[in-house]
Amino acid sequence: MKRPERVAVIGVGILGASVGWNLSRRGAQVVFIDAGRPGEGVTNWSFSWVNASNKTLRKSYFDLNVAGMAAHRELAGAIGPDSWWYPSGHLRWTDDPAAQAKLLETAELLDGWGYRVEAYSGAEVRRHLEPALAMPGEVPVVLYPDEAWVHGRHLVDRLVGQAVASDAELRSGTAVRDIGTGADGSIRTVALADGSRLDVDVVVNAAGPNASHVAGLVARQLPMRREPGVITRIGCAQVPVHRVMHAPHIEIRPDGDASMVLHSREIDALIDTGEEPAQLARLLHESARHVVPELGNSRIAQTRVAFRPIPADGFPSVGAVPSVPGYYEAVSHSGITLGPVIGRMLASEILSGRRDEMLADFRPERFLP
Repeated sequence: MKRPERVAVIGVGILGASVGWNLSRRGAQVVFIDAGRPGEGVTNWSFSWVNASNKTLRKSYFDLNVAGMAAHRELAGAIGPDSWWYPSGHLRWTDDPAAQAKLLETAELLDGWGYRVEAYSGAEVRRHLEPALAMPGEVPVVLYPDEAWVHGRHLVDRLVGQAVASDAELRSGTAVRDIGTGADGSIRTVALADGSRLDVDVVVNAAGPNASHVAGLVARQLPMRREPGVITRIGCAQVPVHRVMHAPHIEIRPDGDASMVLHSREIDALIDTGEEPAQLARLLHESARHVVPELGNSRIAQTRVAFRPIPADGFPSVGAVPSVPGYYEAVSHSGITLGPVIGRMLASEILSGRRDEMLADFRPERFLP
């Protein structure tokens, strides 16, 4: 296989940044292309929870996410953990009896798969882990100690910055208008909205919610779900919790020294009913105050409705599309968890032609007509 001379990475969120960084450190000539600014799209408006405990529908997907968690730890060792990597664990509990039974069933399954799980009562959590929480003393709580949260924008900045320092190129603030192919159907050029045209051998489609549009530029159909989610950041004088948590009706995590992130699937369900983002933010804030009373004096800082980059069957689309030589996809929900491992595996595939067996269930060709 001929080694590519120039690789265009379209979309510079966590997946694109991870692929480009891995390619650059192995000597490839990389050009990052983003219609906005790196890391400021879905990556910056994600709950950014690094986990495999929520990925039990398919064992191969669980295994890929476990590998993603390990890849984060390796990456923190390689580039330094400061400002982006927070491996403080994840707490989960519920006030619904049926959901509680499911929570404990999942914890037992994960324990059987060798995943670290710890069980506490609400009283023990308040006494030893999170004293700021309001929760019944007898409620069962599951702790997944190996899980983490990531400041996605800071991680993207670090990866892109290192790649650019190693001669990668960054074209931000300009969208891809066209992808040109040769007589044999292989990738030849990328045309940008600013009027420039780049000669390239490989295109990596890491365009997140816009991945279907980019795929269409090479006559490829990539079916995607429409799944919006609302994220709210709140400001507080001091963050009163120490880790990611799924509490009744609300998901909460720290976001630095004076900021927290809120999300809820229940509130997401109201997006298409016409509720304004400001009202969704107020509902999130209210739910968070029930769980963490100290947030009574916090304020809503920012809110954004973002579309999740989820292929139609809910699983990643990663790897080469055989019908278009030189075209690869890196499209997935849970990009925060999977970014480092997909970045490493896809860079290796692009440069060597070897396909990692861990990606066997997630190849793009499953969507071919």
